[in-house]
Amino acid sequence: MIAHKVQNIRPVLLFAIAFLVLENVLIRLTPTWPHHTKVMHEVAMWAFYVHFVGITVYRTVVLIDHLRKKDLVRQVLLETPWGGHVSRQKSIVVEIVHAYVTGLLTHVVLLAPWYVVISYSSFSAVFVPLVVIVNIVTYQWHLKTFNEWYYRDHWLGHHSELEFVYLHGPHHDALPSGLIGVSGNGYLEGFARHTVGVPTPLYNPVISMLLYSVEVWGDIVNHQYIPGVFPSNRNARQFHEMFQHSIHHMLRQEPYGIGLKDLGPPAPGEKRKAARIPAAIANSISIDEQLTGFQWDNPYHKRFLELFDKYQK
Repeated sequence: MIAHKVQNIRPVLLFAIAFLVLENVLIRLTPTWPHHTKVMHEVAMWAFYVHFVGITVYRTVVLIDHLRKKDLVRQVLLETPWGGHVSRQKSIVVEIVHAYVTGLLTHVVLLAPWYVVISYSSFSAVFVPLVVIVNIVTYQWHLKTFNEWYYRDHWLGHHSELEFVYLHGPHHDALPSGLIGVSGNGYLEGFARHTVGVPTPLYNPVISMLLYSVEVWGDIVNHQYIPGVFPSNRNARQFHEMFQHSIHHMLRQEPYGIGLKDLGPPAPGEKRKAARIPAAIANSISIDEQLTGFQWDNPYHKRFLELFDKYQK
């Protein structure tokens, strides 16, 4: 497992590490410059806690709405492949709280690499303009290779018993709800992925905070497969027309990639909105179609969309 993860490291991660090391070396070589490293460290810590508290508050709001609508949650899930599991539980409240705790603990572990970086690295106020530009370029580079990296890592998460039990599996033990959303990770998986896979912890702390916030918030929204419950909204069905990660959480394995397909501009009279995301991500389903023969038009996705037609208001 470790060898596989090391082999899956992309050059963009090595570049991000080298650039962070370079910044720290230059800070040590220019001690008389106004780097204001102590102030930058305080900013980094504030960014860390603002992100964590903000996302936790949002996740708690999601929890409250699930508890308020627990009967709807149970009713919807009974019409999915989760129905057998849910029907055997005495209380759906336990399952909802379990999903919330899963997301909360996963979020804590996900942020551990970032906390280590901001605790032991120095950041310069002088270099901020250059660092921000390089971070943005690095992030765009990362997006271009992310789906291939994610496919390999995610595939292993489902085909290695060791990895599924201890890393990825907890992400699938909980209900298919936005409560579990944390970059698609299990409890310990986030630490592994953000140490030898994703360069987000290595950016300027403010950039990292913004990226982490958008990523985790987006993962909460994208993992909400129970229509009619927050954060589901009027555009949720339109989005899921282009996104098939949903069926991956309906007790199936494929797709292993992100699962997006750019369906192009909507036809006259359609309400669907075209996806506004990078091209490298927009057609991420293509890797599943090429490697596994995944069929976009499949009965599982159609049945999932029918849930939104029935329950989304």
